[in-house]
Amino acid sequence: MHPSRRPFVGGNWKMNTDLASGAELADALLAALVAAGAEGVIDAAVYPPFPYLFTVGRTLGHSGILLGGQDCAAEASGAFTGQVSADMLCDIGCRSVIIGHSERRHGLQEGDEFLHQKLAIALESGLQAVLCVGETLFQRDDGLAEAVVAKQLRGCFGTLTAETADRVVVAYEPVWAIGTGRTATPQDAQAMHSSIRGVLADLYDSRFAAQTRIIYGGSVNAKNARAIFAEPDVDGGLIGGASLKAEDFASICRAAAEAWSAAGGH
Repeated sequence: MHPSRRPFVGGNWKMNTDLASGAELADALLAALVAAGAEGVIDAAVYPPFPYLFTVGRTLGHSGILLGGQDCAAEASGAFTGQVSADMLCDIGCRSVIIGHSERRHGLQEGDEFLHQKLAIALESGLQAVLCVGETLFQRDDGLAEAVVAKQLRGCFGTLTAETADRVVVAYEPVWAIGTGRTATPQDAQAMHSSIRGVLADLYDSRFAAQTRIIYGGSVNAKNARAIFAEPDVDGGLIGGASLKAEDFASICRAAAEAWSAAGGH
């Protein structure tokens, strides 16, 4: 953590919960975050499945926990069956959206140029965007990890100006550590986050790079969060499975708040 960057912890529910359990989870998260002393101290967000956004948003109310979509369309409107636009997300109270999660990059073959369109339209709509980047195990073993991530960053940011891109949170998610129980060491995460910050400085300038939050998204849980968040270039996490348990998610948020406080943040 760095004292100048407020921690961000997002809970990606993926295709889990139903209407009732989603509302119950949101309610439990509120209580757990307050009990953990993390509510209002860090930026926390949840990303439920599309059908439950309104219900979860109503449960969250004005708590300060951001409501977000797991994806948005690359177009503003039109004949795009099954798609959900960024403006539609805003309409039901979303303030954030995930762009380019590895499950979409690899499962649905979403490339950097396409993700640039999504990123641009999300930012134009006023949403904060969590842009995911990361390498496969094959790419890491071949020594290509930093080059792959740099290419993704350049392709996704594209022609965005610094003024437009200042609402982007970058999430580094090594594909080999998503839902596998495997995680990069804190030192591995720090090395890649530092590399990402270097690419951002090259794309824009050192000031932009220094203020952009870079979070880690590879099997973060209540046990390893503290060590990961202690690294200077790790500004929080994008949490998968652990975000479906209120106490675990709150513990991760508390770890982020404590790491920030230890670094001199307030």
